[in-house]
Amino acid sequence: MRLAVWLCGLLLEALALTLAGAPAHAQAHLQQQETPQGRIDPSTVPGFWDPRRRPERPDLTRIAGIRFLTEIDYPPFDYAGPDGQPAGFNVDLARALCEEIKVTCTIQMRRFDTLIDSLNGNQGDAVIASLAVTPDMRRRVDFSDPYYRTPARFVSRKDVEVDDVKPEALEGKKVGVVTGTAHEAYLRTLFTELDLHPYPNADDARAALRRGEVDLLFGDGISLAFWLNGTDSAGCCMFRGGPFLESRFFGEGVGIAVRRGNDVLRQAFNWALFRLWESGKFTDLWLRYFPISPF
Repeated sequence: MRLAVWLCGLLLEALALTLAGAPAHAQAHLQQQETPQGRIDPSTVPGFWDPRRRPERPDLTRIAGIRFLTEIDYPPFDYAGPDGQPAGFNVDLARALCEEIKVTCTIQMRRFDTLIDSLNGNQGDAVIASLAVTPDMRRRVDFSDPYYRTPARFVSRKDVEVDDVKPEALEGKKVGVVTGTAHEAYLRTLFTELDLHPYPNADDARAALRRGEVDLLFGDGISLAFWLNGTDSAGCCMFRGGPFLESRFFGEGVGIAVRRGNDVLRQAFNWALFRLWESGKFTDLWLRYFPISPF
């Protein structure tokens, strides 16, 4: 009984995320856009903000400028462009935030393992580098509201019929997963009747799916979205069901880190992120980098 209630809660969480997608005016704009895969369904564009919880405008006059720190090599989120300058989803979002707050900003690239120490050493004001919000990280820095989450998704070959991805519907199905991951733990906890096939890494799991050794693959929705949209998948496969967002397994989301106690900057980011989403600018940026939605 408790398992059924939990599963119902997961489905309601996923539904709430979808319904909280792009605002109405942004959805009307999206109806005119297409990707190489066809017309975009506005309902697949995620929304991470509650329109009923509009942040109050903080005192932006206290912010003279923002020094962003980001990672060196985590495409498409952070990487060096052809001119050697920072590029990627996080970088473009940082620039949009600065335009919204109306301050000048700089963006420096550093190794991921040095970012938090650099922030706390006052070598920057904020880290925007796909940092996961975790209890351990909260002890070292403060975070803005999440600006994206990392859903889990099922993928199957296009020639495999899968009508439903509820646990009872997948009983006996061969499902690939990367061993030792939260995705494996999730399946072992909630999808107990699967024929689970663990693989040492994502490449091996995807190759097994392409060869038809497994019926489905379960993993990180963002990396799978890029795989589906790239040449390595050879157009073999597609998402089935989901997204799965249970925070106990897949985290609270990704936020912008600031030094502990820097509430002025944290609140400014929360206000500006909401404004970007409400205006449709966040949606436009998301679609530029995610033509196949991971949600």
